Amino acid sequence: MGHIDYSTAVTTIDGQQTDLTAHRGRVLLIVNTASLCGFTPQYDGLEALQDRFSARGFSVLGFPCNQFGAQEPKSEAEIATFCRVRFGVSFPLYAKVDVNGPDAHPLFQQLKRAKPGLLGSTRIKWNFTKFLVSADGEVVERFAPNATPASLADRIDGLL
Repeated sequence: MGHIDYSTAVTTIDGQQTDLTAHRGRVLLIVNTASLCGFTPQYDGLEALQDRFSARGFSVLGFPCNQFGAQEPKSEAEIATFCRVRFGVSFPLYAKVDVNGPDAHPLFQQLKRAKPGLLGSTRIKWNFTKFLVSADGEVVERFAPNATPASLADRIDGLL
């Protein structure tokens, strides 16, 4: 089974260079997000999961991406404001990344290798693809964009 590398460099939504070590030991739901997508209302559901499970060692990690229909054209500051004001997002957001192609972020390369999609394809098909990661860093499951956050609650609960 594939695991994420907690030392992978990431940039927070406010431009701070860091890595994922602060999330070691937590169950994670890593999601590529977008502000202008038909699935954007899933921010509400993602925040509900964060509220429900964060005290037990869970976190959603949101990575905005503009690779699908140019549905995330906003700057990081605009994304942060939009997510917090419109959806009350409290979970960690990161700087925009590519999830496919030669410039795909290393974290998403790890996630896709660990849990390919249909027919073994590693390509992410659209915004709000979700990867569930266990507390020891194992990439447990990949969920399609149309999988609602609420539908993942039992699976998350089982890992906590």
